[in-house]
Amino acid sequence: MPQTEIRPEIVDLLCDANFKHFRETGTWYHRDGRPFTKEEQVLIFQATRADLEELKAQHSRYLEYLRTHKEAPEAVQRFLAPFMEKLEEKNLGNALALMTEDERAEFNRLLGLMTEPARPFTPYTF
Repeated sequence: MPQTEIRPEIVDLLCDANFKHFRETGTWYHRDGRPFTKEEQVLIFQATRADLEELKAQHSRYLEYLRTHKEAPEAVQRFLAPFMEKLEEKNLGNALALMTEDERAEFNRLLGLMTEPARPFTPYTF
C-alpha cells in the first residue's frame, strides 16, 4: 500500500530545493546553491503525492503572504480611513485613540507588514 502520510523531512527538502536550477542542470540544489547530498537525493526521490501536495499548499500560503505584504500600504490607508473621517485634527495619534484593542492589534499587524521586509519562504512557517 502506498504511503500517504506527509513526511516533514521530505517536505523540508522540497521547500529548500532550487527547482529552476534543477530544471537547468538535472541536479538537485538547495536554494542557497549547495548541492543536495547523496542522502538528500535518495530522500527527495521518495516524495509521495501527499508530500508534493503539502509543498504546494505551503507555497500557496507563502504567495498569499507575499500578496498581503505587498498590499499592506493600501490596506493601512483603507483601515485608517473610517477613523480619520471622525476626526477634526487628522493625525495618527488621534486615530489610535478611537481604536479598540482589537483594532489597534490589526493596525499594528498591517503596519508590521508594511515596515518589515518580506520573510523568505521556509517550511511550516506560512
